[in-house]
Amino acid sequence: MEALTASTGPVRTESEEGKTHPPMRLGEALVARGLLRPEDLDWALRIQAQTRERLGQILLSRGLVRRYDLYQTLADLWGVPFVDLLQEPPDPELLRRFRPEEIMESWILPLRETPEGLEIATARRPDAALLEEAARRFGRPVARVRATTEWDIRRTLLRFFRTDVLASATYGLYYRRPEESAHTVFTRAQFFAFALVLMSTLLGLALAPRLTMILLNGLANLFFLASVLFKFVVSIVGARHERETPILEEEVAALKDEELPRYTILVPVYREASVIGTLLANLKRLDYPPEKLEILLLIEEDDRETFEAAKAARPPGNVCFILIPDQIPKTKPKACNVGLFFASGDYVVIYDAEDRPDPDQLKKAILAFRKGGPRLICVQAALNYFNARENFLTRMFTLEYSYWFDYMLPGLYRLGMPIPLGGTSNHFPTERLRELGGWDPFNVTEDADLGIRAIVEGFEVGVIPSTTYEEANTQVGNWIRQRSRWIKGYMQTALVHARHPWRLVRRIGLRRTLGFFLLVAGTPLTFLAAPWLWVMFAWWVITRTHALDPFFPPPVLYISLFNLLIGNAIGIYLNMLAGFKRGYYDLIPWALLNPIYWILHSIAAYKALWQLFTRPFYWEKTTHGLSRWLGDVHGNPGEGSA
Repeated sequence: MEALTASTGPVRTESEEGKTHPPMRLGEALVARGLLRPEDLDWALRIQAQTRERLGQILLSRGLVRRYDLYQTLADLWGVPFVDLLQEPPDPELLRRFRPEEIMESWILPLRETPEGLEIATARRPDAALLEEAARRFGRPVARVRATTEWDIRRTLLRFFRTDVLASATYGLYYRRPEESAHTVFTRAQFFAFALVLMSTLLGLALAPRLTMILLNGLANLFFLASVLFKFVVSIVGARHERETPILEEEVAALKDEELPRYTILVPVYREASVIGTLLANLKRLDYPPEKLEILLLIEEDDRETFEAAKAARPPGNVCFILIPDQIPKTKPKACNVGLFFASGDYVVIYDAEDRPDPDQLKKAILAFRKGGPRLICVQAALNYFNARENFLTRMFTLEYSYWFDYMLPGLYRLGMPIPLGGTSNHFPTERLRELGGWDPFNVTEDADLGIRAIVEGFEVGVIPSTTYEEANTQVGNWIRQRSRWIKGYMQTALVHARHPWRLVRRIGLRRTLGFFLLVAGTPLTFLAAPWLWVMFAWWVITRTHALDPFFPPPVLYISLFNLLIGNAIGIYLNMLAGFKRGYYDLIPWALLNPIYWILHSIAAYKALWQLFTRPFYWEKTTHGLSRWLGDVHGNPGEGSA
């Protein structure tokens, strides 16, 4: 931010003898006013020499001065009055003549018109270049300048352009690319196709029940077979490359602070008062110059408890609160889109409230983008859990995530397949993300959708060897709510990108299209079909009935037996494999209980299907802070109750 300079421009002072002295510098002025200790100034100046960052930003990000003290001091040094925009807001009619993006780019806010010219407020040093820029942007010469904070400019823009910002965050993608938005759940063609399939099935059951059941049974088992083999091949490819590290520790250590870009961290929080303190502690552990970090806490407007907890935590000056207007859909992607509007970093990453990213993750992302081609739009870090051994559910969740992020995603990456992103630790070049349209607020797995949309638009998505540790759900009800939302989002994503299947094939190729459908559409279908196959098998085991024999001619029977014996064994084996890379050897035997875990998936899938028709945009809130290991911020991830 331009305002936070170490020197103050043309302001000079005179002694009692009338001699003119050099301009007072910011650090000296803060020390003279008793707002900063001399030893803290010396330390901050050493940091400035290392990072080449502005002194004011260093002082704010390290919590050495208060924001208003800093800017009021700057205002005095600049020789302009300070304005509190809450007490003296700008002229609404004047402000609405301009786009909020223009004001965000320049940190210059037009306040009101006077006969001599414009009165402006700025968070930058008001030198000749700034006055010239303001006159060019706003079409009138500047008559008066007042100093303010960048926070006040953000809050003013959100207050005065609330409708515009909210409309862009909510409907921006839908207005620009309606066919890529989940706002429309089913197109007419899709609705007609589903109705045709349903009517044909019912008619077949009425006229030719045996043949229809054989076809349904055969199709379900063929799909299971294709899904199992696809995941097995992708995982083996991922396992072959598991020891290849594209980013070396020596490369990370060689990075110099002054060459690092500015980074914006988006943290959407809702009803997370209990974990705010832990969140700030986790972000403080990041090995990145704090003065080059912008942390935007995206807090829902009606969530006063989280807002008060965030204030009580007294975060440093690089943490900014953005209050998200209370409007449907009340989703994480909508909040992230508002945050993206205000993001000023060169790169942006999203973290959840309970996340514990590896300290060097941002640096690894920077190196990945430097090594990647111009089409690399996102790199995904792996996700895992710090409370892996708390109970049965956390153990199974950890095995599942270890398999997905350590084997499945690297395999998809190596094969050039579409990668459904995880909900956190996705790193983007900020402008590229804006070009892509940000997140879809109507898709409840906005991350998976964004990863697929990036591939469709011709971009590339990569993975980096870094991990963010989260809190695994410890309660079945909470797990069902979270998983049903994820599965519903996969259904939405499949519906969106299947609207024009032939066009999708032309854009990304047949191989990628098949991979997309097997993974994104296939996952919910597998969970939905599994209970019917389990019921038939259990019925046969218990009763030894021959009533099912007509529905299992030899080809269908052989595929069914393969799925039962080999397919399930492969599924268990892949989850056992997940424990090796991270050394979770004691979790490996738990993979034998995967069939129980799969039953929970099917329950969540049917809930997701019901909500797809009844509440498609409803965001099932996952409650965080339930783990008894949450407070162990610096503990060894994954240790749990061991």
